[in-house]
Amino acid sequence: MRKWEDLLTFSAILFLFIFLNIHSDKVFFRWDLTEEKRFTINPATERLLENLPDQVSIDVYLDGPLNAEFEHLKLAILETLEEFKVQSNGQLDFRFIDPNDFADARQKQQFQNSLIKKGIPQTTLFDVGPNGEQTQRLIYPGALISYKGKQKGILLLKGNKAKSAQEQINQSIEGVEYELASVIQELVEAKSKRVGIVQGHQELFPSEMKEFTEALENKYIVNWVTDLSTIKNFDALVVAQPKTKFSNKEKYFIDQYLVDGGNALFLLDKVQMNKDSIPLGGTYAFGYDLNIEDLLFRLGVRPNIDLIQDQQVGLIEIVAGNFGDKANIKKLPWPYNIYLNTFSEHPIVRNMDVVYGRFITSLDTVKSIGIKKEPLIFTSNYSRKRAMPNIVSLDEIKEVNKKELFNQPNIPIAYLLEGTFKSLYANRFPPKGIDKKSLIKSSTKPTKVIIVGDGDIAKNEINPINKQLESIEFDRHRGQSLSNLEFLMNSMNYLTDQDGLIMARNKKVTLRPLDNFKIREEKAMWQWINVGIPVLLTVLFGGIFIYLRKRKYEI
Repeated sequence: MRKWEDLLTFSAILFLFIFLNIHSDKVFFRWDLTEEKRFTINPATERLLENLPDQVSIDVYLDGPLNAEFEHLKLAILETLEEFKVQSNGQLDFRFIDPNDFADARQKQQFQNSLIKKGIPQTTLFDVGPNGEQTQRLIYPGALISYKGKQKGILLLKGNKAKSAQEQINQSIEGVEYELASVIQELVEAKSKRVGIVQGHQELFPSEMKEFTEALENKYIVNWVTDLSTIKNFDALVVAQPKTKFSNKEKYFIDQYLVDGGNALFLLDKVQMNKDSIPLGGTYAFGYDLNIEDLLFRLGVRPNIDLIQDQQVGLIEIVAGNFGDKANIKKLPWPYNIYLNTFSEHPIVRNMDVVYGRFITSLDTVKSIGIKKEPLIFTSNYSRKRAMPNIVSLDEIKEVNKKELFNQPNIPIAYLLEGTFKSLYANRFPPKGIDKKSLIKSSTKPTKVIIVGDGDIAKNEINPINKQLESIEFDRHRGQSLSNLEFLMNSMNYLTDQDGLIMARNKKVTLRPLDNFKIREEKAMWQWINVGIPVLLTVLFGGIFIYLRKRKYEI
């Protein structure tokens, strides 16, 4: 009887395991036990991947011999893509390709040139071998994402170049999820959000903001708007460097658009001047009256009539006489052309590289009930404000190195405003011709507004030599890559992002560097511990086992 009971118990347990094994593939879970949840992806990213309508293919070109830092980045990309593949239910596939693995040099060159054209620039990797020998090779730390015949290349090596190489790699790792997910979303989802670019007040022309406009058109339905009574149909507005007044009616339409939950990006210059006159002895600079200052004040920000100078300067080209029959052009530091690489921790600007601004206006905050104000970009530790009206001349170049003059650190030049607010017309009559019954006095939906004290960050300047438009992603004077377009697109993505995909930029991976001195001092001890303790434990347990066995069976 006992034998049958044991047999039945064994059979029941066996069938239970078989049942669980058959149905376990229907239950999926993963536990992220890391402190910073580095393997947990953003809920918006999960929804995007779970609803992929067709196959997405990703080719990553960071492969081949790499140093420890880039191996770390490669591993992070691999881990992220493995998570993406699991969440996509088989609709996403990826592979790693070494762009240097070609036997034929010509084919290799053609392939690498094709990567650059697809938006994956090369990076020179310097490395030092164990015997001190130095090597260098070109690597391509990016990926090409393909979906239904459409392709887009992305650079996965990002971060603030003012940081150390290790910190840049770490910042790149933190941004891998968003960089991949945002391009997948752009390729997969049809354009549905509408962006209006306001015109009619001498704003930047389409040709002057070519790069920004093209980037917007790749993701949004973009329209140029001159009739502001129609802006209620847009998900976000761009107001880029207006120079003439908005009418009272236009201001009313903007107010009602924002009160009703609209979103806007204002790129404002509050000071006007004839920039061509600066090398000719100076020019008089004075403030603009745009007639929207009271509306911005109601939102919680006041653009000042001043110009900021900074010791993190760009260059200006001036003609210093002639050299033979050619103009002698010199490049000099110009305190009004500023490199901005101090950012808040907000996902719009987190881990960004430098933004380049020209003739920037400072912003002050004022009390505004219901509005949360968050600064995004700051000047360096050595900056100052020059109140206008005033003269702007080349003589100010002489003051760039006078540290004592630059005594106003970290001046905010960009703010994010979020929340609900009371209409500017809540306690006043609307402009003539407006039906009072249509007035919305208080916000019914939260609004998001970004105000930047510079319009030139979106402007493609004209190269005086070849008369071509210059990129806002590169400063030719210093050979410096810029993040102007990244900032502008991150801003628009945040303003229009209802799903929260951009919050993936908040991911934080903590650096835990090893103590090199301690490693050298304790190397031998830890080697003995790692080798010796397992051997000792094996001998100890073996001896105990033999002793117990001998004692049990010894006659």
